[in-house]
Amino acid sequence: METVAGIKYTGNRRYVRVDLDMYGENQLLEDFLDLIEIEARKGEPAYPMDEVFARENKRRGLEANV
Repeated sequence: METVAGIKYTGNRRYVRVDLDMYGENQLLEDFLDLIEIEARKGEPAYPMDEVFARENKRRGLEANV
């Protein structure tokens, strides 16, 4: 397996350790981590954004059309 500076593979290649000081500002890494988060949240309820904004505006005492 090819080695990459700042990235270490653990025994069964199921886990990867990434040096964030080296790759923390990397857009591809950020996208990859976002995809992991999306996969972890599969099955959770989804809400329309206008519903979320309306609920938050009400909770914060803001006008509805802010």
